[in-house]
Amino acid sequence: MQLLLLSSSRANNSAYLAPYMSWIQSHLQGIDELLFVSYAGVTVSDDAYLSQVASTLTPLSIKVTSLRQYVDPKTAISDARAIAVGGGNTFQLLHKLYQQDIVQLIRERVTDGVPYIGWSAGSNIAGATIRTTNDMPIVEPASFNALNLLPVQLNPHYSDYKPEGFHGETRDMRLAEFMVLNPTTPIIALPEGTALKCSGDKLTLLGTDGGYLFKGGAKTTIVENSDLSYLLV
Repeated sequence: MQLLLLSSSRANNSAYLAPYMSWIQSHLQGIDELLFVSYAGVTVSDDAYLSQVASTLTPLSIKVTSLRQYVDPKTAISDARAIAVGGGNTFQLLHKLYQQDIVQLIRERVTDGVPYIGWSAGSNIAGATIRTTNDMPIVEPASFNALNLLPVQLNPHYSDYKPEGFHGETRDMRLAEFMVLNPTTPIIALPEGTALKCSGDKLTLLGTDGGYLFKGGAKTTIVENSDLSYLLV
């Protein structure tokens, strides 16, 4: 598999996808066509979302088309040379994928070597399930089971920031609840500006801010370029 899973579309006050362009260019080397899945977008139109992604990737000379433009989504997925899945609401994204009956097809295509790029919700669905998403369940998908390209849980946009006087759960508290009920399941938390890169049987963390591994009640720091391939077994 060839996966590039970005925590977010921006980092700090960057332009759209700007911090990741070198990673994207390397990941899509030799690719000139990209199929974009905009299903996670709820408050943005498909045309606007497609335009944003297409214009951002113009310097890479990559033609971007939207899955929504095709009468038959299955044919589009089957013919895709590379697939990108954008951010938004993870529940809506997975709901639409199940509605179109393309969850297994995307998994098969990516497993067969079609490059996959996701950011935010698009990264979330690359894990085993979406049970560690940050999003509100605005719609109920057929299942929480996701693409299961990686046998782990993912948490993009990771931050454990707690404003003074705030009495709700922090991210760590929510992930701790998951660990109590799923003590053997690893969770990779990705701060903005970081990503996971999977190439074949090698899984690596990208980004100077590093990330975190949550498992069995413990939180462990993951430094840049850490080899996480052992989690694929």
